[in-house]
Order: sequence, then C-alpha cells, then structure tokens
Amino acid sequence: MNSGDWKTVKTLIPYLMEFRGRVLLAMCCLVLAKAAGVTVPIVFKHVVDALDGKLVFFPVLMLLAYGILRFFNTLFGELRDAVFAKVTQRAIRRVALKVFLHLHSLGLRFHLERQTGGMSRDIERGTKGISFLLNFMLFNIIPTLVEILLVAIILLSKYDAWFAIIISVTLIVYIGFTLAITEWRMIFRRTMNDMDSKANTRAIDSLLNYETVKYFSNESFEAKRYDESLESWEKAAVRNQTSLAWLNAGQSAIIAIGITILMWLASKGVVEKKMTLGDLVLVNAYMLQLYMPLNFLGFVYREIRHSLADMERMFSLMDQFPEIRDREGATDLVQGDTSVRFEHVDFGYGKDRQILYDINFEIPPGKTVAVVGHSGSGKSTLSRLLFRFYETDRGKILIGGQDVREVTQQSLRAAIGIVPQDTVLFNDSIYYNIAYGRLSASHDEVIEAAKMAHIHDFISSLPQGYETLVGERGLKLSGGEKQRVAIARTILKRPSILIFDEATSALDSKSEKAIQNELKKIARNRTTLVIAHRLSTIVDSDQILVMEKGRIIERGTHRELLDANGAYAHMWMLQQQEKDYGSRE
Repeated sequence: MNSGDWKTVKTLIPYLMEFRGRVLLAMCCLVLAKAAGVTVPIVFKHVVDALDGKLVFFPVLMLLAYGILRFFNTLFGELRDAVFAKVTQRAIRRVALKVFLHLHSLGLRFHLERQTGGMSRDIERGTKGISFLLNFMLFNIIPTLVEILLVAIILLSKYDAWFAIIISVTLIVYIGFTLAITEWRMIFRRTMNDMDSKANTRAIDSLLNYETVKYFSNESFEAKRYDESLESWEKAAVRNQTSLAWLNAGQSAIIAIGITILMWLASKGVVEKKMTLGDLVLVNAYMLQLYMPLNFLGFVYREIRHSLADMERMFSLMDQFPEIRDREGATDLVQGDTSVRFEHVDFGYGKDRQILYDINFEIPPGKTVAVVGHSGSGKSTLSRLLFRFYETDRGKILIGGQDVREVTQQSLRAAIGIVPQDTVLFNDSIYYNIAYGRLSASHDEVIEAAKMAHIHDFISSLPQGYETLVGERGLKLSGGEKQRVAIARTILKRPSILIFDEATSALDSKSEKAIQNELKKIARNRTTLVIAHRLSTIVDSDQILVMEKGRIIERGTHRELLDANGAYAHMWMLQQQEKDYGSRE
C-alpha cells in the first residue's frame, strides 16, 4: 500500500480507540476461534489413527473434542463479529457526520462548483469501504497470517522441514502474485469509480432539471450523455472482471501446485512408514484449512484495496480547506448597534473577474438602503459579502463598528435575515420550511409568520395544510408561493438586519403590494438592505444606491436621484413607460 493508503487507514485508528474494551474482547474471541481451528486437525489425526487399528478403544472422547472444537471455532467467530459490530457502525456514523459537517464548513465557492450526484456517491461508497476495511483487515488478514504461521510451526516441529518450506514458498509466491496483479487492476477500479460518479452526477442533474429537459424535448440527448458515462464504466467493469478471472486462476494454480507437492511428500511418508494415515489426513486437513483463508486472503486484499480507493475519494473531500474560517479569538457579534458599513470594498470571484470596485456606503441603525442596477452590476454580491460567504479582496465590512472578519460566522449569520431572489426549499412540509427560520418557534408563531407573509390562507386551502410536502427544491409550489414561504421563514427568524434580494419578484402586482406593506412593517426599526429591480418598490428607502459594472455611480433619495436626471432617472422613466404600456395592453 502507498503512503496515501496508510494515511487513510490511520484516520480510522481514533474510532477504534473509542471502544478499546470491545476491540480487545473481539481480538480475544478471534484468538480463541483460531486456536480451536488449528487444533481440530490434530484431534482428527488421533481419531483416524484410532480407527486405523493403532488403538484398541473407540475414540469417543476424541470425537467429542473434535465436535466441541468445531463448535468453538464458529462460536467465537460469531461472538467476535457481534462484539465488534458497534465499533464498525459507530466509526461509519462518526466519519459520515464529520464529512457532512466539513462540507457545510466549506465556502460558497466550493458548493457552486461541486457535482452533487458524484459527491453523494463518493460518500456512499466511502462509508461502505470503512465497514469492509475495519472488519476484514482486523479479522481476516491478520488472523490468516497468524494461522499460517501456527500451521508452519506445527508441521516444522512434527514433520520433515520440507513441509514448512513448501508452505512458506507457496505463501510467498501466492502473496507476491496477488499483490502485483491487484495493484495493476486498481486502475480499472478507479476508472469505474470515476465513471460511476460522473454518471450519477449527470443523472441527478438531469432529473433536477426535469422541466427544462421536457421544455426542449431533450430526453434522448440526456439519455445519450448518461449512456456515455455508463459505456466508459462498462468497459472498465469488463476489464476489471476479466483481470479478476486471470487473478483467480493464477491463485488457484499456485495453491494446487503447493497442495500436490505436500500430498506427494505425505503419501511417500506413509508408504515408507515414516508417517501414519492420520498424519496424511492432518497434512491434507491443514492444507485445505489454509487453502480457504489463502484464497479468501486474495479476495480480502483486493477488496481492501478497492475500499481504500473508495475511501480515498471520500476523504479527499476532507482535504478541501474551508475558504472562510473563524479567526483565532473571534468573538460573538455584539447585538445593539446594527449599523452596516462597507469601507473601500473590492471583490472578485477570481483574479480575472473583479466584481466590486471601491464600494463605500453605510446603512444607519433602523434605516433602509436600496441598491439598484442592471444584471451583473454586483448587487447580490453585496449580500454574500455581508453574510461572509466570501472574503473581501480589499477593504472591510463593519456591523456596529465590528469587522465581520473578527466575529464568529454563527453569530454574524444569526443576526441577518434574507429573502433571496431564488428561493430553494427543503423536500419537506411547508410547516418545516417556515419553522426552519427559528427551530425553537412555537406553532402559533409559525402560523403568525405565515399570515404576515400572506400565505396562510393558501396553505389552509390545501388538503394536508401545513403538512403538505413541497417536493424537491420546492418544485410543487409556484415561484410566488415559494417566495412567500421564504418571507415567512425570515419573519420568523426575527433578525436585527434584513436583506431583501428581489424579495417580491415572483409575485403578481396585487400580492406584491400587500406583502410590500408587511415588509415595511417588518423592516421598521431594523437595518435593511434592499436589492431591487422594480424601482416602485424602493421609493420610500432612506437612501438608494445605483450600481453599474461593480461601482456605485449615484446615491441619494428617490426624489434627489430623479432631480439629478442621471442613470436612476433614466431607469425610472423606462419602467414607467413599460408600466403605462402594460396598462394599455
């Protein structure tokens, strides 16, 4: 195994140490099971010798001992598995939880680039690999090697040295052959994993975009893309299976040659009266007893290498470094002064893609500042920086005079509520999605939030009411219904700072007007940032910022900006013309 494999194995050691007692007890059961297994052929030899006429009495005690040892071999093996089961399942649970928490600690940049289907398959295979690795490495490879060593010692002490030599040579050739061929075959396994993850990514992506596929009648195109990955997986799988057949054939040939030579030596010893018939049976029993674990050892090693390959992809997720981390000594955001200030902020999603240039503005406590501008001007990026999903390239963002980089992310985000333009809901009930805003909220508080978002009547009209499932990403609800659920969720959170990112863009004019009134009530005495497209929704803002290509080009009240007759006034005029034209239609 390479250094990466050992690194993967070492990550599991702490999970074994959590249950030291169980691990030790399981190892004791393992030793007892192997001791019973190695003793069985010796007892059986005496039974055969007795029945061959060398002894004058019927070997009742020997037969009883033979049966008891057989039973103990199985019993202690089962006890070992029962004792160790909790260790394995707890390790799987701990690792899965650790990966899950780590994924949530990674920055927005990682999650925008991830391939959900492939990543979920990597985690699924990785957790299964943990179970296989722990069980088979501890209870198959090590015990098999111990058993082989014990048998070699017994044969060396009782018989000609050639017996031990032949077993040792057979073992060395077998292991060398298995390791060499298995390492060569690993490329096929890794290719299978890559293609499996890619196929799953394409399948999940296509199903999540079911409606888009139907809109453009691209079912055959999606099936072709999916089949391309499956075809590559099929080729790798065929090569994997074919090479496995050659590996098994080679292993069987090595074992068969070893057994044949040993049985030839034993038979010769019986003919020459140097060994009894019981000795012949003992040697044969040991070889058969070794043949199965040796053959299984090859399988186990192959599967362990496969498991390590599976775990390698899962643990590679753990190597992803969180882009945003709490600084050492970070403190909770002090509640009270909720003013928000951007000071000379520059930001870009990459060196060649700068989004914001020298952004300066302040939202006094309890006031509302609106940001308008064309698509791509950087409006929504302001909210992502305020939530600290990204770090600024230059400048700083202050809340109540506190640099957001110096406070904990949890306390920062707890103070901010957002109604995003693109609302994505959990595949759960409407009640769950609203209550998600504040998990400790009472049932009455959830209902009140729904009423304030003007969605209570709609929910009550549904057959299952608040227990209605919204479907994957909320697709069972219309855009306006999803947006009102998001508004209710934010109302329930009761944040001290509010962000409305096109919060009513999916609503009709009547619903928009009603909810706008509620949002004004909610925003009263709260520091509020409004990102808007419809200028009619922000005319009452305390200040309006006009952005263009990442820069603030105008600022002032609605009246001041109209009087300035600049970009804002032009946007206002265009929207009023569109409104007039729409009313004439």
